[in-house]
Amino acid sequence: MNIEIINTGNELMLGRVLNTHQQWLCRQFADAGYVVTRQVAVADTAVAIQQAVREALTRARLIVCTGGLGPTSDDLTRDAIAELVGRPLREDPAIVAALEAWYAARQRTPSPAVMLQAQVPEGATVLPNANGTAPGLLMEVRVKEGGVGTGSSWLVMLPGPPRELRPMFTAHVLPWVKATFPLAAPFVCRTLRSTGVPESTMQQQIAGPLAALVARGLEIGYCARPGEVDVRLVARGPLASALVTEAEAIVRREVGRSLYGVEGESLEAAVVRELTGRRQSLAVAESCTGGRIANRVTDVPGASEVFWGGFITYSNALKERLLGVRAETLAAHGAVSEATAREMAEGARARTGADYALAATGIAGPGGATPDKPVGTVLIALAGPESTEVVRMLNAFDRDTFKHVTSQQALELLRQRLLTQRCAPPTP
Repeated sequence: MNIEIINTGNELMLGRVLNTHQQWLCRQFADAGYVVTRQVAVADTAVAIQQAVREALTRARLIVCTGGLGPTSDDLTRDAIAELVGRPLREDPAIVAALEAWYAARQRTPSPAVMLQAQVPEGATVLPNANGTAPGLLMEVRVKEGGVGTGSSWLVMLPGPPRELRPMFTAHVLPWVKATFPLAAPFVCRTLRSTGVPESTMQQQIAGPLAALVARGLEIGYCARPGEVDVRLVARGPLASALVTEAEAIVRREVGRSLYGVEGESLEAAVVRELTGRRQSLAVAESCTGGRIANRVTDVPGASEVFWGGFITYSNALKERLLGVRAETLAAHGAVSEATAREMAEGARARTGADYALAATGIAGPGGATPDKPVGTVLIALAGPESTEVVRMLNAFDRDTFKHVTSQQALELLRQRLLTQRCAPPTP
């Protein structure tokens, strides 16, 4: 079955907004066993929207359009598609009542423009919006309807804001797709997440051991990001689950502790899980990362059970005042040094009482480098009950990537320590 996605929005064409819909929707379809064959982004004009939909109807059985269902002058998707397929718009009383109730609950009165969202193409099914005002729409376009396509296709129209689109797709669209277009054969897709191993090295480690399974139908894919590599294992047919399970066991055997999670689990979630299981705590002392480590940890639900807090000590003065880094250490070795990183981590641990403390100090660039400390130099320290460990890395990237990769390395340093100590009894 051909599936196409059409994302609408001038903000996408101008590069003012990142198009996250394409990645998220493709992931949802793929995880369910359906592959998107084409996706495009077009401007908020009736001509552009109609042209994209007209072309998609000649190829695809299912077309998902995002954006353009709201109350403003650039929300043209509903009207443009209704005109294209020759469906008159009718006011839906249920949507009118829902809009009036939504605004009444907020002690506001809906404007006439807002009520335009109650206009529904004749014959379309309304998809409720639990997180906003613009409902989604689902309708079948039959042979030669409106002069487009041949055969029969389905059109799904979803609101643009991700917080509205995603729950609507998960609750209404995906169950409908599974019921309407059941898969002929089982499909299994599993993603194993790793850090610290380059993509080429990962392939060298697992390609040979997986060769026999590939001959039996296993598909292997790799997705590399700064500091991470995902391994995707895919199989179809009655033995798909067993094939992927066998492949996962081989990857885990070959790669070992570099694997930290499955599917969408983040490294920080894996760290929080390990700390929670051991009833241990974490604090941070950050300079060059500017709070990135703490931000990642606190993005994890339940982090409050293990994360006690931290310090962002960008200046030497605050390193001394808040963390107890000695003035003579800074004078002799500088802020970006093993000695300073060590004292930052130990100071954070002593001042918070946390079981573990991570510290990072480095040169994000573009200035501040010296011959022996080029841009990208970073010292990461981990202080714990056993000892304090300091590692030196060279992350020669742009500032944002530098901060992300450094936070990745810091969290992985802690995760590896926790895995080493896993057999030890937890703190009472």
